[in-house]
Amino acid sequence: MYNDVDMVWLADPFPYLVGNHEVYFMDDMSEVKPLNHSHALPPPGKKGRPYICSCMIFLQPTEGAKLLMRKWIEELKEQPWSRKAKSNDQPAFNWALLKTTGQVDVYLLPQSAFPTGGLYFKNKTWVKETKGKHVIIHNNYITGFEKKIKRFRDHKLWLVDEHSDESPLGKI
Repeated sequence: MYNDVDMVWLADPFPYLVGNHEVYFMDDMSEVKPLNHSHALPPPGKKGRPYICSCMIFLQPTEGAKLLMRKWIEELKEQPWSRKAKSNDQPAFNWALLKTTGQVDVYLLPQSAFPTGGLYFKNKTWVKETKGKHVIIHNNYITGFEKKIKRFRDHKLWLVDEHSDESPLGKI
């Protein structure tokens, strides 16, 4: 299980890893999907690739998952890495997903449980309609450490201060 640090876990995500798929991931689209949306890899968008977020990935130790990781590495090596280009890993992950279609059993997690920041923080109606369903919320579609913390605080999702005396093992 991999996830970015700008995410908040509100519930245990493991019950959502249903079936016996090789790779599970989140969508990065802010358009609202039906609650019963497909869990297949979405079709490519305007740039010729899907828009899956590389922010949270769960992989099984299978040949298919390993193939996807190898392809991701290949795609990363082909990107121009410089301060000017400001490349990131997400387009490479999406190209790797597209190029391994049919070779890897993938599963798109439910949007209502794993929303992107572009949806959660910008669509109050959707947040109300899906209240109680959110599991992991990604604080993306915004840059800057302080801005992310402020947005988490503004939405009552910054839990660090009130639990700073606790550890995953209980009270210190």
